[in-house]
Amino acid sequence: MTIERTLSIIKPHAVEKKIIGKIFDRLECAELTIIGCKMLQLTLCQAREFYAEHQDKIFFQNLIQCMISGPSLISVLEGENAIQSYRQLMGATNPIHAISGTIRADYADSLTENAIHGSDSSISSTREINFFFSCYELFSKKYQL
Repeated sequence: MTIERTLSIIKPHAVEKKIIGKIFDRLECAELTIIGCKMLQLTLCQAREFYAEHQDKIFFQNLIQCMISGPSLISVLEGENAIQSYRQLMGATNPIHAISGTIRADYADSLTENAIHGSDSSISSTREINFFFSCYELFSKKYQL
């Protein structure tokens, strides 16, 4: 059993659609524990830094505009094989390829407005969690003294 952490972002258009509770319910049903959570609106600088690995891709500007358009709900999830579990729960990045019953199949509006973001690896997870959270903002029984 491998307990992992992963980052989750409910993107601005999904926050606006008032589906946070529906997404959180799915996370908890999938045995993923929310150990940190905050709502914030990314600045242009933050969005560019966070998505820097995509800066040369044609969708970069649309992604940045989407991410700064309103508040996002950012959380850290913990659970057994959390990264892969969350990736499966999210569904394919492009919602037209997402399997029925996944979050993106059910709630995404387009490739850019695909409802959520999740870390794609343990390296990305560590970087992304540290981008938004200090260790003092995470509440995990695993790490309590």
